[in-house]
Amino acid sequence: MSRKVVRTSKFRHVFGQAVKADQCYDDIRISTMTWDSNFCSVNPKFVSMIVDASGGGAFMVLPLSKTGRIDMSYPTVCGHTGPVLDIEFCPHNDNIIASGSEDCSVMIWEIPDGGLTSPLTEPVVKLEGHCKRVGILSWHPTAHNVLLSAGSDNVIILWNVARGEEVVRIDSVHPDLIYSACWNRDGSRILTSCKDKKLRVLDPRKGTVLFEKDKPHEGSRPVRGVFVSDGKILSTGFSRMSERQVALWDPNNFGEPLTLQELDTSSGVLLPFFDPDTGIVYLCGKGDSSIRYFEVTDEAPYVHYLSMFSSKESQKGMGYMPKRGLEVNKCEIARFYKLHERKCEPIVMTVPRKEVQSLRKEVKDLKAALEELTKRVKELETKN
Repeated sequence: MSRKVVRTSKFRHVFGQAVKADQCYDDIRISTMTWDSNFCSVNPKFVSMIVDASGGGAFMVLPLSKTGRIDMSYPTVCGHTGPVLDIEFCPHNDNIIASGSEDCSVMIWEIPDGGLTSPLTEPVVKLEGHCKRVGILSWHPTAHNVLLSAGSDNVIILWNVARGEEVVRIDSVHPDLIYSACWNRDGSRILTSCKDKKLRVLDPRKGTVLFEKDKPHEGSRPVRGVFVSDGKILSTGFSRMSERQVALWDPNNFGEPLTLQELDTSSGVLLPFFDPDTGIVYLCGKGDSSIRYFEVTDEAPYVHYLSMFSSKESQKGMGYMPKRGLEVNKCEIARFYKLHERKCEPIVMTVPRKEVQSLRKEVKDLKAALEELTKRVKELETKN
């Protein structure tokens, strides 16, 4: 009789925990726009979220330490003439944030260190090149001042933010609405998903298609994609029966997925967040009240379900803290900022202390073995 062995993983016992009520950001009127972006961006200094505003679009930027109830009169960034659809902090400068809006423009803002003391209406740079609303923004992960924007005009523009001009315009690739666009880890590739039911890998310098996959998911609802380790692609979408799916692809062999798993029958689009350091992908559904997380490995079935964080209230958006903003001495491996209707709630993902202790013991044993080996080598050298 063969015994089923549980797959060993350092992250099998990762658990999520919402912070206490006094560490949340309360009384914020989160935007009610029906758009599938994160609505939230966060870095080690600030947390920003798109809010409801009359007569244009606005978003709020709060210092991380400003928890508790936020006053109704707290200043916002309110330079757009139409609703704001997406915001993203610059990975190279924590005080710089980009915003895309229904007014067809992209604006770059500089937030002072202590946060705003008065409403911010004048951007540092205004980027105009789209003729329809701009719903997707993504900063280049390694190059300074390079920003990707995608609009409902089916055009992707790469901007030189320092000069305020477009560098590359990709306007002949997508025949329909672009659902998502993101960079790979070194910024040498762009992954897009489109309403024409195709996933495309683009060369950002030439604006050409390197690989494309028709119908990664059979359903007609939006598909999201993200690069994971070793150049592989993880996509989320829907089956013909509107069941939510997650799939892993190798772009060099786009014919069949490495794995395709069905999750549930909810209607919310799954937003994937990948952590390259741990190999964990977190799936957050808009309108869901849970965060599922999976480990992506080199062994079949490649995408291994770990666990799920559940709460009572559904999420309207989600911010993901970069690794440098985590409290690693408390065994924190990820932190999300979950948007409710009127508040923002941080959720901390932690590896239990026992797992960390066993990892530290392994490192200690390896160091001891290395010292012993070095000692032996020196003894042999002195003998010879």
